[in-house]
Amino acid sequence: MQNQLKTVIIQADLAWEDPKANRKLFKTKFETLHQDIDLVVLPEMFTTGFTMNAEVVAESMDGKSVSWMMEQAQKYEVAITGSLIIEEDRQFFNRLIFAFPDGNIKTYDKRHTFSLAGEDKVFTAGKDKVIIDYKGWKICPLICYDLRFPVWARNVEDYDLLLYVANWPKPRIAAWDALLKARAIENMSYCIGVNRIGLDGKENEYCGHSAVYDVLGNNIIPLRPNKEQIETVILEKKHIAYYRDKLKFLDDKDSFSLT
Repeated sequence: MQNQLKTVIIQADLAWEDPKANRKLFKTKFETLHQDIDLVVLPEMFTTGFTMNAEVVAESMDGKSVSWMMEQAQKYEVAITGSLIIEEDRQFFNRLIFAFPDGNIKTYDKRHTFSLAGEDKVFTAGKDKVIIDYKGWKICPLICYDLRFPVWARNVEDYDLLLYVANWPKPRIAAWDALLKARAIENMSYCIGVNRIGLDGKENEYCGHSAVYDVLGNNIIPLRPNKEQIETVILEKKHIAYYRDKLKFLDDKDSFSLT
């Protein structure tokens, strides 16, 4: 078990529907990272932006972007995560890829497809909540619109880190700020949200507000809005253990099952 998790979050503008350009962008950013990083977090649909044009830009699990993530993870000896548009069995998924430094991967398919943008008509919703075990840290990865549904994020697995990758637009950024903080507080876990900046191909504007919240809801590294930025944060197991043992709020949680 590793008591610290040194995590890098990358807030960036994305080239619209251009996986090659976006892979190049993030490759350049990886080259600036210091050594001894454990985890790098990229935004939702980091190779394309939040497009519904899945038939044109979707890739397979054997495609260039997944292979690139695996190569970069092994090269820099770091886990890398972010979501991609994946086609599988004639269906499209907004799929988070978690690439381990040893060459393995785990995936999570977005549960709550964003009906306001028609995502539900293009993408198949995921069915399974996923907990990733990495260096003794239990990580619950979720994607953008999932943030609005606290039951799906409820910490019944005793996870340490709740992770959201997003393309969350500027007009509703107050909800992003409030809900990330709430998810950290109610689940007594670290909560990281990584959002993009810039304009997409539909003229939607994104302002970032990527952040890391501790178990008390303190934003420990708020990123500057509207700026490309790379920030490193060290998460501490002792912080989680101290407040869970002292306050014991999770002991009083309601029991339920999802159908």
